[in-house]
Amino acid sequence: MARYDDLPYRTCVGMMLINSAGLVFIGRRAGGPEHVDATHVWQMPQGGVDAGEDTWAAAKRELYEETNAQSVEKLAEVKDWLTYDIPRTIAGRAWKGRYRGQKQKWYAVRFTGKDSEINVASPAGHKAEFVDWRWEPMKNLPGLIVPFKRPVYERVVKEFAEFSKK
Repeated sequence: MARYDDLPYRTCVGMMLINSAGLVFIGRRAGGPEHVDATHVWQMPQGGVDAGEDTWAAAKRELYEETNAQSVEKLAEVKDWLTYDIPRTIAGRAWKGRYRGQKQKWYAVRFTGKDSEINVASPAGHKAEFVDWRWEPMKNLPGLIVPFKRPVYERVVKEFAEFSKK
């Protein structure tokens, strides 16, 4: 196995799905080695970019695979790639030990559909990653994510704050 410091970042996308009231979709993760308590199990949809795939296309695909939502309009993207490292204590268990963390391209999208479109229990063409979901004020998001991802969420909230009404 490669040394932790020599491992690459996994190329991913993240989606901030915002409803008409300015609230953000968060899903309660089904599990994973990084989730150690009941408070920090929430996150926005995110996932890997396939080889040669455009990041916006990957973001729409991941959103659909994790939430079933397709009724969206692109609002903005974070120009920079945002990175986080997973803790060394779980690095060998997450992603089969192949990555030290993720580099993510983040998008803000307006959800234009009805809540009934969202289905985290049986999302289209994908294994369920969330066991529950809710709409949350944007400012609360950093406090609900696992601590090692918090700086990324703080930056995403700052970048997309104009789209929140709360």
